Amino acid sequence: MTENPGELVGQAVERSLKLIVTWPAWDGEPLMSDDGRTFTPHKAVRRIADHMIDHLAEIEALLAGVPTQPDEWHASALMSAADLAPFSEEDVREAEQRLSRLGRTFVLRYAAVDPAEWDKDRSPNWTLRQIAEHLTELDWYAEQVGNLSQPN
Repeated sequence: MTENPGELVGQAVERSLKLIVTWPAWDGEPLMSDDGRTFTPHKAVRRIADHMIDHLAEIEALLAGVPTQPDEWHASALMSAADLAPFSEEDVREAEQRLSRLGRTFVLRYAAVDPAEWDKDRSPNWTLRQIAEHLTELDWYAEQVGNLSQPN
């Protein structure tokens, strides 16, 4: 396997963005996931970005040979007032810019290191490839809001 694992992260971002472009149709009512967490368009975008930032920081620490920073996010448990705001076309553009840049950063970061680093054992942490594979599920957050251009 020599294909850049960072590409997997970029693909997850693209899948998310296909849903995000439909969110200006959101009716303002929070949505409940199967596991009982509440989501809105803004919260889903925040969680996608935060999840990527968390793992990007982890990758940088692992490559630098220093301990990773403890995860103290409130993550999906937090619903802020900003999460409840209407989601506009401008919000779509901002999400596209933010998430596309983060996705591209993963592609470039993985490309910048020797491919041997991708599968290097970093116990107790995941390998860099495992981190990228984990992030293929980023679009789960977007799926909690779904495609709002389609009737339920």
